[in-house]
Amino acid sequence: MNKKGFIFDLDGVIVDTAKYHYLAWRKLAESIGVSFTEKENEQLKGVSRIKSLEKILEWGNKTISEDDFMKLMAIKNDDYLTYINKMDEEEILIDVNRVLEYLIQNKQGIALGSASKNARTILKKVNLISDFNAIVDGNDVEKGKPNPEVFLKAAKALEIEPQHCIVFEDSVAGVQAANAANMVSIGIGEQEILHEADYVFKNFTEMENSFLNELIKK
Repeated sequence: MNKKGFIFDLDGVIVDTAKYHYLAWRKLAESIGVSFTEKENEQLKGVSRIKSLEKILEWGNKTISEDDFMKLMAIKNDDYLTYINKMDEEEILIDVNRVLEYLIQNKQGIALGSASKNARTILKKVNLISDFNAIVDGNDVEKGKPNPEVFLKAAKALEIEPQHCIVFEDSVAGVQAANAANMVSIGIGEQEILHEADYVFKNFTEMENSFLNELIKK
């Protein structure tokens, strides 16, 4: 049996916490007089909290002190945590459980590679944490995507060579990170946005077990 490493991003791949990020960022942006729509939010997907706030300040032509910057980051995180503390298994995106079960049955390596610093909390909330052999999140890395650090650390934790790893991602930065790590990149979302990925599926319902089997056998 071939053992591959399957590395999942969290937000927008396993659960849709993107909507909670959006609500928290919008509230913060409006509080400092910067207009924020779903269009701006797209540009923050897969981007660290620091970089996201820098972008919002840039869009609004705002300059703030280091102290205020840290305060705003804390406010955003507190808002976001209020949302995720209410999460449960209903939040798992469609067919994620089927894919995970298939990989577990076939004794594949399963890891999380996420920029989120709240990844472990979320996986516990939705009762998936025991499905993962390794978790690498925003607390474990210094460089955000598109830097491949998060995925390379996940491969190392699984003890599987990068070229034998497959990444599921919903952001452009994440797909670029997977490609830079020399891994198979699978985009979950829109083809026109994620066209740099090796494969793109709208969601996991389009991904049959036979496709997963092909990835394992390659």
